[in-house]
Amino acid sequence: MVKTIVGVDGMMCGMCESHVNEAVRNAFSIKKVSSSHGKKQTEIISEESLDHEKLKAAIEKTGYQVTSVTEEPYKKKGFSLFGR
Repeated sequence: MVKTIVGVDGMMCGMCESHVNEAVRNAFSIKKVSSSHGKKQTEIISEESLDHEKLKAAIEKTGYQVTSVTEEPYKKKGFSLFGR
């Protein structure tokens, strides 16, 4: 699993976040996407690494500017009583 963090400039509200999330969902098969206009970023969880140019194009087509794209391994966090 991969966590992709995209810097997005121009989001002003929850509706802007929804537009960016929908653009990402339409362009890729992903597990989860969430955007924050306050943090000016979108976080995407996917099985495989995403094509950065395609991702940038999908977001910028909605009118927002991509300022950065970074990836890191994603480990699912969970609550477990096992192993105690």
